[in-house]
Amino acid sequence: MSLGAFVKNIQNIMRGDSGVNGDAQRIEQLTWLLFLKIYAKKEEEWSFDDDYKSVLPEECKWENWAADNKDGKALTGDNLLEFVNEKLFKQLKNLKLPENAPMKHKILRDAFLSTNQYMKDGVLLRQLINEINEIDFEDMKELHAFGDIYETILKSLQSAGNAGEFYTPRAVTDFIVEMVNPKLGEHVADFACGTGGFLTSTLNHLSKDMDNVEDREQFNNAVYGIEKKPLPHLLCVTNMLLHDIDNPQIYNANSLERKVRDYKDSDKFEVILMNPPYGGTESEIIKENFPADLRSSETADLFISLIMYRMKQNGRAAVIIPDGFLFGLDNVKTTIKKKLFNEFNVHTIVRLPSSVFAPYTSITTNIIFFDNTGTTEKTWFYRVDMPEGYKHFSKTKPMRLEHFADCMNWWKNRQEIKDSETDTFKAKAYTREEIEKRGFDVDLCGYPTVEEEILSPEETIMRYKEERTALNKKIDEQLQEIEKLLGVKIC
Repeated sequence: MSLGAFVKNIQNIMRGDSGVNGDAQRIEQLTWLLFLKIYAKKEEEWSFDDDYKSVLPEECKWENWAADNKDGKALTGDNLLEFVNEKLFKQLKNLKLPENAPMKHKILRDAFLSTNQYMKDGVLLRQLINEINEIDFEDMKELHAFGDIYETILKSLQSAGNAGEFYTPRAVTDFIVEMVNPKLGEHVADFACGTGGFLTSTLNHLSKDMDNVEDREQFNNAVYGIEKKPLPHLLCVTNMLLHDIDNPQIYNANSLERKVRDYKDSDKFEVILMNPPYGGTESEIIKENFPADLRSSETADLFISLIMYRMKQNGRAAVIIPDGFLFGLDNVKTTIKKKLFNEFNVHTIVRLPSSVFAPYTSITTNIIFFDNTGTTEKTWFYRVDMPEGYKHFSKTKPMRLEHFADCMNWWKNRQEIKDSETDTFKAKAYTREEIEKRGFDVDLCGYPTVEEEILSPEETIMRYKEERTALNKKIDEQLQEIEKLLGVKIC
């Protein structure tokens, strides 16, 4: 299966359907079909367990409505649309499950509670299903290729309107997981998990250490996620199934809806990794779930407070936060940072270039690393500069893990780094006392301001002529060298 051909084919099919408008709807349409295809494969595996019983109605099983045996009997056209709209979706949304039903059954119902079927052309829907049927899950190479396809689908969320907020670049999640280094036996949580980027990076990290049945059991229970919005929730659940998690602990809910003081030790985690939504606001009812002095109007601030209440003793966290959190000095932000630095060990803050999340947002972000081992003594700041040859990251030139290489090397052997060209610190440690004297403004080791040089039209033309003359001279010199090597004179 060609990754490029598959993606191109499904895009062309859905673009021909009048019911599907824009990338976000195309992704949602494709995702519920992929979910059911993958779920059918997982049920094949689960069926080897004598105790397993499917909760899917027989007519709703993939092989009984989506398969095409090329005998002319496959559902298509209006018959297919009628089945999907009137039977499949209605039965999945209304699955009757007991309270103690396993998560592998609950996700089937929960995934369809807010999912939409947009396509209006039953013939095109059949074509789309047949493209998905071409994926051979028995072939490990094919399965690996499909993993690449799924990653491509998630990346395309970055340009799908507001859906871009649900995707954190893989290089960033991989770097963070590598630095936090979760272990088998620990539980890793993301309270705004989006499509599951941090959770899949964690699973990839942990999979290297699996040696026996006990390790496999710990692996299956290693990650926990909550996602407020239906589409990324479905994407995340599908992602977990693809990563061989049989009972994905992924919930479609708002993490901020519970009073933070009600959390018990059993609700806390050893590791918390997050890229919380920022720029948004929550209702007054949500803010009342927090102590009065922590009731920020910004969602990202509330998540920082939530993490502090849900981290186990000796637990650790890494959170992506906007610049505004670092330099914000309003009463609530200052109180949150004061609590963070006084009650937790904020050991590292990594500054990220402004275009890491392009094209979704150009807001400059940072990664704050802290643990629950006591008061902060000192905090190291490290600035990740734009790689040589890059002016900014983009959809075609995204940030890669190798761009963190210098930071990863520095992490193991920390020392001050001063940029001689800009006379700014690229890396430096500050004590908690120094940070407190700044009023908890921790906008440190930031990017130097580049002043734009504005020239008059005459100066612009003159500079252009000078640069062109210099370039022509360089080209002439190179041509002369070539002529010498060839022993000929080119007129």
